[in-house]
Amino acid sequence: MATLDGLPVSPDDLLPLALTNLGHFTSMRADADHQIRGLSLHLERLVRDCKSVWGADLDTGRVRDHVRHALDGRDGPCVVRVTIYDPTVDMGHPADADQPHVLVTVRPAGSMPPPPLRAQSVEYERDLPEVKHVGLFGALHARRTAQLNGYDDALFVGPDGHVSEGGTWNVGFIGDDGVVWPKAPVLPGVTMALLQQQVEHQVAAVSLDRAKGMQVAFATNTSIGVRALSCIDDSLMTVEHPLLDALREAYLSIPGEAL
Repeated sequence: MATLDGLPVSPDDLLPLALTNLGHFTSMRADADHQIRGLSLHLERLVRDCKSVWGADLDTGRVRDHVRHALDGRDGPCVVRVTIYDPTVDMGHPADADQPHVLVTVRPAGSMPPPPLRAQSVEYERDLPEVKHVGLFGALHARRTAQLNGYDDALFVGPDGHVSEGGTWNVGFIGDDGVVWPKAPVLPGVTMALLQQQVEHQVAAVSLDRAKGMQVAFATNTSIGVRALSCIDDSLMTVEHPLLDALREAYLSIPGEAL
């Protein structure tokens, strides 16, 4: 299901997004009662990124209305993606596009947590890593390469040798000093932010060698919650740990916000 500003979207409406690929988005997991963990943070992200990408303000009340409409009559947990883009954008004159519209798509949500993830390290840094934008070629190319090599996804390592994030997820670690989040150019993930509010942690530079030496590595995003990594390259990681259980319990205990 897809709507643009609350109305059924047409192929012509989607062509600029498909061919120009300029926009930003957020994905939110809506539970069976349409409650959303971190809804306020998702809306803050959309407002912040809309100003960065389009130089425009965004009416979050309008976003809420469109999401409510898209979820109307749907049962069970699902993932709602809100994409902000301008259907009039032209590749030759992107600066002329400053009237963003709201595209809402809905898909069923998987169970949480998914099975452990096998990650291959790859040297890569997303464009504008602080923005959740639709320019996914580099990340998906890295994911495809990892999968062709027998892994599930890619773990990004910057040119300085420090771990940053995964293909479409933040990464965290559990070591002797507790929970560690990488200090690096990364997307400020909503799930990561919620966990940082709940559980003591530190933010520090994590080299690839240090990452492989941690007791636990885990991925986080709104679709998967907290997902263990079973390996980084050929280094096996522990997938069961009391602090990992505590992170999952802390996340699931966070009440959802009503639309």
